[in-house]
Amino acid sequence: MSSTVQSRVDATSTDLTPAMLELGVCYYPEQWPREKWPEDAARMVELGLDWVRIGEFSWSAVEPEPGQFDWSFMDEAIDVLGKAGLKVILGTPTAAPPKWLIDRHPDILAVGPDGHVRRFGARRHYCFSSRTYFREAARITRAFVERYGHHPFVRAWQTDNEYGDHDTIYSYSAEAERAFRLWLENRYGTIDALNEAWGTRFWSMRYRHFDEVDLPLHVVEEPSPTHLVDFVRFSSDQVVQFNRQQVEIIRAGSPGRPVTHNFMSHNIDFDHFKLSEDLDVASWDVYPMGGLINGRLPDEEKARLLRTGDPDQVAFNHDLYRAAGRGRVWVMEQQPGPVNWAAHNQAPADGMVRLWTWLAYAHGVDMVAYFRWRQAPFAQEQFHAGLLLPDSTPDQAFHETATVAAERERLPKNRQRERAKVALVMDYESRWASRALPQGRTYQASAICLDWYAALSRHGVDIDIVSQESDLEGYALVICPDLLIPNTGFIERLKASQAKVLFGPRSGSKTPDMHIPDGLPPGPLRDLIDIRVTRVESLPSPESETVLHGNRSFAAGTWRETIETGESVLATFTGAYRPGSPALVGNAGVRYLTALPSREWLDALMRDCLDWAGISWLPDLGDIRLARRGDLTFAFNFGTEAKELPIPANAGILVGESYLEPAGVTIWRHI
Repeated sequence: MSSTVQSRVDATSTDLTPAMLELGVCYYPEQWPREKWPEDAARMVELGLDWVRIGEFSWSAVEPEPGQFDWSFMDEAIDVLGKAGLKVILGTPTAAPPKWLIDRHPDILAVGPDGHVRRFGARRHYCFSSRTYFREAARITRAFVERYGHHPFVRAWQTDNEYGDHDTIYSYSAEAERAFRLWLENRYGTIDALNEAWGTRFWSMRYRHFDEVDLPLHVVEEPSPTHLVDFVRFSSDQVVQFNRQQVEIIRAGSPGRPVTHNFMSHNIDFDHFKLSEDLDVASWDVYPMGGLINGRLPDEEKARLLRTGDPDQVAFNHDLYRAAGRGRVWVMEQQPGPVNWAAHNQAPADGMVRLWTWLAYAHGVDMVAYFRWRQAPFAQEQFHAGLLLPDSTPDQAFHETATVAAERERLPKNRQRERAKVALVMDYESRWASRALPQGRTYQASAICLDWYAALSRHGVDIDIVSQESDLEGYALVICPDLLIPNTGFIERLKASQAKVLFGPRSGSKTPDMHIPDGLPPGPLRDLIDIRVTRVESLPSPESETVLHGNRSFAAGTWRETIETGESVLATFTGAYRPGSPALVGNAGVRYLTALPSREWLDALMRDCLDWAGISWLPDLGDIRLARRGDLTFAFNFGTEAKELPIPANAGILVGESYLEPAGVTIWRHI
């Protein structure tokens, strides 16, 4: 990694670790008359906003003709916003290259899995492997940095916008094929090594040289799973390289300003941990209503939570990106009302924008920016709400933002999110492995992981998301729902830690080459627990197995393994097929689960593991969620009924009441 990328902003800088929650908004000055800008800026400051993001879709405005720059609107916008008292986050405009550039260089365009060129007319219309676009992205980034790198009002940078939106990580263009072959040659060195890794002796798939390798597309059956996973690894590395180039340019020309990128919820198309190594702070875009509609919950749960959202989906992503940012995380886009892009676009309940804002802060977020300042009366996002209506009158979220701005004055300053007792492991390569070899159409690793997170969260437990590279010191319990490809460094850190460990089914089931490990799964995890997985099966959703855990019977389904073990058997299958087979085994420090549990069994299992690790927990909170930041505890009601909160007698309430209304927030301080 270059020295410019390694030279990150000090984590103690004011812009990264403010004394209290800061608020911001996304603004598009190029979309509004200039005479509106001073009024907008003054209203933003009056509302209590601290930051404003601009510029991420401004390329055609600043370079309307090739090589002819008109900086007047950007100069004036930054000046107006900064003089009003706002700190500017400036986005590099590479998410939307202009039409003249596409016409000059059509090789910039990506090709979709259907073989069709993804043409100009929206955004994210570029291929990460295009050499032309790599140069052009550097050129426009450098122009922005040369113009504004030392500008006193530009206080942070955002690279591009939402890598992966609209399924744009994977391209099947000629440029992608060329780059993929070079990547494979660099990874394997010889074609014989590739043939061995990909198992090309199977079905006579042997290659003679790297130029014979095609992209994994339009084959009769599925490609080799190693071919698929290598294509995802390659695509991920292309994104990291593309982003790194911009970061290096910004570091060199704008020292001291933090650099971020705004990730998306539950996107596993590339490795967010690896990309974040080059950032000062990770950001993500929070859209809970669409997250619910497109999410994992059954229809009856979606109906009940229609206007509040999944209680755990947003919190999980806050914790994930806090890990990616090494403790530093922002929300770059917070949903303020109905949006335009989901299958259905319901309005959130009144109070939810305030709730989501405090939820972010409770999970370690230091800045929340709302999308957007004013609802657009034209183009694709006309139905996407803003803080203001198109005629500039305040919408509901405007008033809730004002409430948050007032409430933050009641809270003590300089409170930081502390390390939790529970760590949940999120591994992108393992996600790619299960996607390449699901062995069952209903197997969804992202949903499984979120189910495990939710089972802990319902009992009032704080959770850290960690990668395989994370420091494990201080954790009492490490949860691995879907760690298919464990690495040796992670295993050694587990051995050295004092933590109890729970592995889910499929853990250790694949090598990095996507093979069954020598000696059978769980492969290298046998250093921690004495088991051999001899059979795996996936079950159709209506089917369920029965399991006896302690003196209670539970349902399990979707996935089941048969194992040989010398460990203590903690739960057994009790159905007609192989009754008495182990469903949960373990030793003093490690447990392995051989089935995907029902919600009831998962709740019982997590309570048992918390007791095993010596971690206190609360009875099931239902639709209430708790989170802690320093000596502050935050309570959030995602349900439709008011609830009495478990507030200690020695606590002082700073915001809200002990009887928490729907869509309500209560904050108390331990005295």
